[in-house]
Amino acid sequence: MSNVFSLQGQVALVTGASRGIGRAVLLELGRLGATVVGTATSAAGAADIGKAIADAGLQGAGLALDVTDAAACEAVVGDIEKRFGAVGVLVNNAGITRDNLAMRMKDEEWDAVIDTNLKAVFRMSRLVMRGMMKARNGRIVNITSVVGSAGNPGQANYAAAKAGVAGMSRALARELGSRNITVNCVAPGFIDTDMTRALPDAARDALLGNIALGRLGKPEEIAGAVAFLVSPAAAYVTGTTLHVNGGMYMS
Repeated sequence: MSNVFSLQGQVALVTGASRGIGRAVLLELGRLGATVVGTATSAAGAADIGKAIADAGLQGAGLALDVTDAAACEAVVGDIEKRFGAVGVLVNNAGITRDNLAMRMKDEEWDAVIDTNLKAVFRMSRLVMRGMMKARNGRIVNITSVVGSAGNPGQANYAAAKAGVAGMSRALARELGSRNITVNCVAPGFIDTDMTRALPDAARDALLGNIALGRLGKPEEIAGAVAFLVSPAAAYVTGTTLHVNGGMYMS
């Protein structure tokens, strides 16, 4: 019996793979058989990704990439195609925050988040489309956020970008569906990372009180959702957002 979750023979590109959710996604797709390429903003981060791939006994590489640099993005995708073959799975995970109350938010803070969290997602998706269309097969998963659906004070820029990605993903799903390319989103809630571990106890307790399961999520639980959406098991799933937030937000 075939494994409906196997990614054998696929080349998977995960942006923002130096830690947390991106790292967990990268390793999970590798364990399912894909050749995995992860990006980080620095050469040191890229080297660390490469080491993690090798230590896990997987095939692939870590590459340095600023997703807001159009020429660099084009060069990285070209390099991957030459070294490993066309990208068949793209996971857009790279993202930043520049939080501030709306009245105090500077244009630079708005633009930085939109450029990285929205514009770069479209850019990376566009760069892999040609290869996917030629293969008549492809999977694009965009990591959004519960904030894109529920909102959050001080994150108007982040919420706008993530909601924008969700809308863009539905448009791309309709545009690319005839070529057997699916486009979906995974929207994490609050995940156990360095950032959430640094929260004061009172803030952490208040956060947990809004989560039906009463705990933070794990990066591996987001990776599992992504693995499903890029697998053959999800071949008939496109244009949707899979919310993985422990019941903090229910749609």
